[in-house]
Formats: sequence, structure tokens, C-alpha cells
Amino acid sequence: MTNEEMAQAYLEQALEILIEAESFYRRGVWNLVMRRAQEAVEMALKAALRGMGVEVPRTHDVGLWLREYREKFPPGFAQDIDRLAAISRRLRREREVSFYGDEEVGAPPQAIYTQTDAQEALEEAEWVVGRCRDLWGSK
Repeated sequence: MTNEEMAQAYLEQALEILIEAESFYRRGVWNLVMRRAQEAVEMALKAALRGMGVEVPRTHDVGLWLREYREKFPPGFAQDIDRLAAISRRLRREREVSFYGDEEVGAPPQAIYTQTDAQEALEEAEWVVGRCRDLWGSK
């Protein structure tokens, strides 16, 4: 499978995960919105990197690699890399907590997140996935 085929597969997966996040949002399952938003961002950004020929590391936050390979991307995408990396980093920090809760304080994941948290994560994920979709039109 070529890098471009793999990138397309990652992007399609990101879109499906985003649909799940939107469904959880409509149902008020805020913690799973957070989790799926993170997963959609991760897959979309890995698609962007793979599409540019960058071997994708096995990590949930690829912001470092986005910044390292900024010059490989078209200028319109490259100008957003700092924001893309910041979103990736922020949502990565929520990955485990949104699924397992906070054991230090004894809080299940459902008690940690609010609609505002979920809305922000979903909006960021939609923006990231959209930017990565746009990347294919600008290559």
C-alpha cells in the first residue's frame, strides 16, 4: 500500500470516528465525545503526515512531527501547524481520563466532562479533520 493510499484510509477512518463523536454529542455522552474527538484528530493528522511521505510514529500526539516536517506541507496548511499541534497535544492529555476517569480523585469519566468541554473538543476535531481533508485539494 502506498503512502497516499494509507493516508486516504486514515482520513476515512478519522471521518467515521468523527461521526461517532457527533452521535455521542447528540446523546450527551460528553466523555466519549472527548475520546472520539482525540481519535479523529490523531488519525487525521497521521493521514496528513503519511500523505507527505512521513513515517508515522506509534504515538497518540503527532504534533512534534507536524512541526518537524512543516516544510513538506503546502503553505496554507503549514501556517496552521502550531494550532493543529496544540489541539493534538491538548486532546491527547484527555485520552485516558475520558475513557477511564480520574482514579486519583475517584471520579468516573462521566463525571469529569461537561457539554462545554465536549463542544470545544468536537469543534476542534471537526476543524482538524476539515483542514486535513482540504490538504488533499492543495497538494
